[in-house]
Amino acid sequence: GTSVAGVFTRNRFRAAPVQVCEAHLAAGGPITALVINTGNANAGTGHEGLKKAQDTCIALGQLLNVPAQQILPFSTGVILEPLPLDRLVAGLPVALKNLGIDQWFNAAHGIMTTDTLPKIVSSQVQIGGKTVTFTGISKGAGMIRPNMATMLGFLGTDAGIAQPLLRKLAGEIANMSFNRITVDGDTSTNDSFIIAATGKSGIEIQSEPDEHYAAVRQALASAAADLA
Repeated sequence: GTSVAGVFTRNRFRAAPVQVCEAHLAAGGPITALVINTGNANAGTGHEGLKKAQDTCIALGQLLNVPAQQILPFSTGVILEPLPLDRLVAGLPVALKNLGIDQWFNAAHGIMTTDTLPKIVSSQVQIGGKTVTFTGISKGAGMIRPNMATMLGFLGTDAGIAQPLLRKLAGEIANMSFNRITVDGDTSTNDSFIIAATGKSGIEIQSEPDEHYAAVRQALASAAADLA
């Protein structure tokens, strides 16, 4: 199955979606889907915001026939405004209909806010006689304007990485790439970096001594550096 790990903002005022993501990842079950909205950060929105982040997961979970806990929500945009949940939920069936391996560019475009260009990276590396793919998208560059926020990065690979190792790796890679950038010293309320590893390439890594670990780590770090 797919392993998913995340690194989130160090800001004490963590936005509702960040709190829900952390709870769902901490539960330790499988993660089936990520849902990302732009235009509204759902930050500083209190109990109501938390409920809307959870309701987003419930709505997508129902469409995919999985528990809400298998969904990770991400929001970016204006802070301190209520999340327009009805509009978000109305967009979910269309998003699902358009799912496909050739949709990375559209996804990169879809999560832009103040970005001038979509950020996307993809590379294929020969590891252990197999072709392993590393693809990711990101948006944002920290809090550049007072009312906009958020650095979001999503990186996927078809290497298989055991969950505990992936958690450690996500932290290391964030420190090597995203956590080295500062625009004005702020950490946004919504900053999130996610790595998903599907194992579909046939390469499986259980621990750091594994022979292919160094090559996979290097490729992930390189992709994250390009996204940052």
